[in-house]
Amino acid sequence: MELKGIHHVSAMTANAEKNLDFYTNIMGMRLVKKTVNQDDTSMYHLFYGDEKGNPGTELTFFEIPMLAKNHKGVRSISSISLRVKDDKALTYWKARFEEFGVDHEDIKKRANRKTLAFTDPEGQQLILVSDEENMGVTAGVPWDKSTVPVASGVTGLGPVSLTVKNPEPTEHALTNVMGFRRKGRYPSPVAGQPDIVVFETGEGGSGAEIHLEERNDLPETRLGRGGVHHVALRVENEDELHQWIKKIRSARFPNSGFVDRFYFRSFYFREPNGILFELATDGPGFDTDEHIDHLGESLALPPFLEAKRNEIEAKLKPLQLKK
Repeated sequence: MELKGIHHVSAMTANAEKNLDFYTNIMGMRLVKKTVNQDDTSMYHLFYGDEKGNPGTELTFFEIPMLAKNHKGVRSISSISLRVKDDKALTYWKARFEEFGVDHEDIKKRANRKTLAFTDPEGQQLILVSDEENMGVTAGVPWDKSTVPVASGVTGLGPVSLTVKNPEPTEHALTNVMGFRRKGRYPSPVAGQPDIVVFETGEGGSGAEIHLEERNDLPETRLGRGGVHHVALRVENEDELHQWIKKIRSARFPNSGFVDRFYFRSFYFREPNGILFELATDGPGFDTDEHIDHLGESLALPPFLEAKRNEIEAKLKPLQLKK
């Protein structure tokens, strides 16, 4: 029983329309599902991914209008990475960011890979990571109808960074409970702070890594727009998910119990530093209720919400892709 890698990452936005424009038109990702937060159907839940929204490629956003800005700090998921094919793709993206006025850093090495850090319009911390030297979890396939050439397109999720004041409880959760392996370390970009420690699971590689950053100079985070709500990790199937539920419960972590999200089955828990993890099955997938050629074009609702469609749609501002 082993976690396969990163399944998806869910972040926060205050403006679904602008979020949609940035991630589809600037970042070239495909909107693979336009749905609602199943726990609060008054808000959109948008899923961006590769050509099919394969597990390991999904960056998702909950919309809460008027949400305050995220305040950086410890007890947080502090950055998200997006994979690209090679170093040449990073050069393409640097020029694209300059063309569209996207805040970004220079290309630099992190954990022995070339990377390009940038922020979205709401201050979300993201890093493009080159797979040129990467081995491990297979990447996705960029959508061929994207605004970005396939050769340079986003192929999936890369390492997710966690920032904590005391790393020991989180390291224990990662290695002794969740089965991650300690892979290595690299220097913190902040002078005087400890090295960032890399953990991996499954086949390893950038699609299966958690980077743990220790910071003793930051307050506790306050989650808002531009922040990350949770990171989900891949489980092969529902039978294995139930085995994981037993294991996590035996560790006495606060948890949700089994949850059926229709597009996948899942389970949420908080490790001792308060970071929210989800375990999610690889299937059934996003083409369960929509044809693969028309993903994300209409508001999709799981069967258990379909009877409330009129009520749900009445609370949502219409949202359409800009061509």
